[in-house]
Amino acid sequence: MVRKFFDFLNKESSSLNQAALLLGFFSLLSQVLAFLRDRLLAHVFGAGSELDIYYAAFRIPDFLFVTVASVVSLSVLIPFIIEREREGTESLREFIDSVFSFFLLVMTLSAVLAYCFMPQISGFIFKGLSEQALAEVVSLSRLLLISPIVLGISNLFGSLTQAYNRFTTYAISPILYNTGIILGIILWGERVGVRGVAWGVIMGALLHALIQVPFIYKEGLLPRFAKSFNLPLIRKIVQISLPRTLTLSMSSIALVALISLASLMKEGSISILSFSFGLQSMPLALIGVSYSLAAFPILTRRFQEKNFPAFLEQMQNTTRFIIFWSLPLTALLVVLRAQIVRTLLGTGLFDWPATRLTAACLALFALSSVFQSLILLFMRGFYSAGFTKRPFYINLFSTAILLGSAYTLVQVFNSSEVFRFFVVSLMKVEDVPGSAVLMLSLGFSIGTIVNCALLWLDFEREFPGFSRGVMRSLFDGVGVAIIMGATAYVGLNFFHTVFDINTLLGIFLQGFMAGIVAIVAGILLLVALRSRELASVWSVLRGRAWKAKVIATDPEIV
Repeated sequence: MVRKFFDFLNKESSSLNQAALLLGFFSLLSQVLAFLRDRLLAHVFGAGSELDIYYAAFRIPDFLFVTVASVVSLSVLIPFIIEREREGTESLREFIDSVFSFFLLVMTLSAVLAYCFMPQISGFIFKGLSEQALAEVVSLSRLLLISPIVLGISNLFGSLTQAYNRFTTYAISPILYNTGIILGIILWGERVGVRGVAWGVIMGALLHALIQVPFIYKEGLLPRFAKSFNLPLIRKIVQISLPRTLTLSMSSIALVALISLASLMKEGSISILSFSFGLQSMPLALIGVSYSLAAFPILTRRFQEKNFPAFLEQMQNTTRFIIFWSLPLTALLVVLRAQIVRTLLGTGLFDWPATRLTAACLALFALSSVFQSLILLFMRGFYSAGFTKRPFYINLFSTAILLGSAYTLVQVFNSSEVFRFFVVSLMKVEDVPGSAVLMLSLGFSIGTIVNCALLWLDFEREFPGFSRGVMRSLFDGVGVAIIMGATAYVGLNFFHTVFDINTLLGIFLQGFMAGIVAIVAGILLLVALRSRELASVWSVLRGRAWKAKVIATDPEIV
């Protein structure tokens, strides 16, 4: 049984849709666990000061992970691994040992510096927190510094498993990560508070890394600490990864800034912003991450082979599938937001006003869902082609737009009674205090849409003809999303009279049935439009992709 399990983990995926659907399936499982994690957090702590402290403390270690650990990220290392693999096992081993040793040294040093200066950093960022809350943030952040070190090592392992097309092993890692956090909440949450959750985060990070060890050990690629570094090689990696690291840091800086603004608002605003951001990330995790990860090794190989038509075709195919899945899911998130939030989070100390605010934030975040997924793909498309500076400059400008929009919207919301009344009426939170937090999610969506538009335009300029291959899918996706949204809205009103919405089961059934009717309507419309994406997905599902024999060493374009 154990051998069969590891054989399953070590299977190679042979096509884009097979790999993407496999990643999407495990992402769905991870999201289910993430929802369970958030439900437990909401039940035990509610949207209050203690959970605000946890989410604030999480931001600094996460920023450290994004800025330092991204040196050994998938997008940077996979092309190097593929190149070194062609040179032989010894060349690949030397590469892995040098990168691992360099990362471990730099990451440890960065964590030590962050530990020492944590009071100053936290005090500067979270000015809205009380002195006692700030002290707890500092203590918790120091504990969580273990997590980015472990996850950074896991990133290096993930680069190897992905380069060898072992997507299953990589896809299981986030499931184990969330499992660790859930265990932390259950075992220690009520007894020691959010510090118990932090121990769960560390446990999850360890599981995230350890699940990938058997394959790497079997291939003889387990990293060893090198006595000396290959400095020219390290310098080359840093030169390539630095623009990407700075690009990723923009997103992390944006989130830190939004949390900082939320700390100046009503108590619980950080929790509401974090809960809604986590829920809106579902399309990104299921679709954007899955398809962009599955496509990246293929894009890299095609570009290295100078097969530019195949490279462009792969980008078009992946873009179409992201649009195909993301737009309808976005429509359902917007229309069914209250049912989703109440079902997933409405328990224990998470009260009705918190539910309504979180649902409203979710809807405003969801406006940018498809754009977030496309940003991931465009960035990986640029990286596979060797363009790392362009995404950075675009992201830098877009982050400025995001932060400027969020800050300006908050000021206008607080000063203009007309604007405030319009927003709270539109989002149905007229009598809920603390509704200024909605402006943070709206500002995020504005900046994200600008970011995607600029990346799309730049990619089209570099690879002319890209847009022509996806426009029909875009128009079809918009039409299907509108029909599905309208159908779901009508379904909510109909099932309102069928189920008792004063109970959790009734709210769930109301949203579930409305969603099912909307999905059926969307599928029928796609069939009438003769959607090639629907036909392709059906072909893969009918072929039972998870049981397919995988023999190709170079992924096949679908």
